[in-house]
Amino acid sequence: MNEDLGKEMGWDDQIDNDGQSFELLPEGTYEFTVESMERGRFPGSDKLSPCHTAALTLEIRNPETGNICKVFDTLYLNSKREWRLGQFFLCIGQKKKGEPLRPNWAAVPGASGKAEIEVNQYTDKNGNTRKNNRIRTYLPYEPKKYEAGKF
Repeated sequence: MNEDLGKEMGWDDQIDNDGQSFELLPEGTYEFTVESMERGRFPGSDKLSPCHTAALTLEIRNPETGNICKVFDTLYLNSKREWRLGQFFLCIGQKKKGEPLRPNWAAVPGASGKAEIEVNQYTDKNGNTRKNNRIRTYLPYEPKKYEAGKF
């Protein structure tokens, strides 16, 4: 399991987090940067066999507040989810449409792209209704177009 268990704090450690850091992005299309990627393992389910996973933390700037928001996504290295892997690697510019790819996983942290974000509503383990952001789709890579005299 690839769950963040946190780390022990000392009695004299500084406390910065006041629990007000979560910010829900409105649905829309956003540019993102991959902050981090952690390799993990999915144990399998009724719908998907056991496989490797890549847990992504994406940073997205909220255009309304200017704050950096984090959106989490998991890529499953399973043939049933190969389309999603292809979509992601097209998005960050590693894959070209119609061509096979052996991913450069080391280049994923720091990569950037564009994705459609949706608001997901769910029920937590305590029965409370919650909302979070989820990647609806990764959009194909668009190289930046430079025009003479424009910066």
